[in-house]
Amino acid sequence: PYHDPDAANQQMTSLNFIDATDNAVRGAVQYFKKQGLKAGLTGFCMGGAVTIIGSVRIPELDAGVCFYGIPPAQAADPAQVRIPLQGHFASRDDWCTPQAVEAFESAVKAAGKSVEFYMYEADHGFVNEQRDAVHDAPSATQAWERMMSFWKKHLG
Repeated sequence: PYHDPDAANQQMTSLNFIDATDNAVRGAVQYFKKQGLKAGLTGFCMGGAVTIIGSVRIPELDAGVCFYGIPPAQAADPAQVRIPLQGHFASRDDWCTPQAVEAFESAVKAAGKSVEFYMYEADHGFVNEQRDAVHDAPSATQAWERMMSFWKKHLG
């Protein structure tokens, strides 16, 4: 369904974001923590939304980086973000709109939490090299470098 927008939308709207985060994702994080490792979570689009939900719901998580994904409002209270969180978003995005990003970021900061959110003059999916129509190499490179610096700072 990746290249079929209708099928992708159906998958996205049928996903139980909270169950996916609490069960599958948290289990993976717990595995790493049992190995004595720090755990970070990165996600793109739907995975980005799960990353933000994880920043609220996964107590073992150390940091998160989200790419163009904001979860449904009922899935993650911005005031409950409990880890360092970085986000990379596109100025041209019909699903994860700049207004939604700004509202989420403002709510997190109003709660006294620290987040790093970046907005790129690009389209949703701009990091994906397999989608020529939206890939933006300069923005993708900058986002990737920012993410790697963030991981070095928070995960070592």
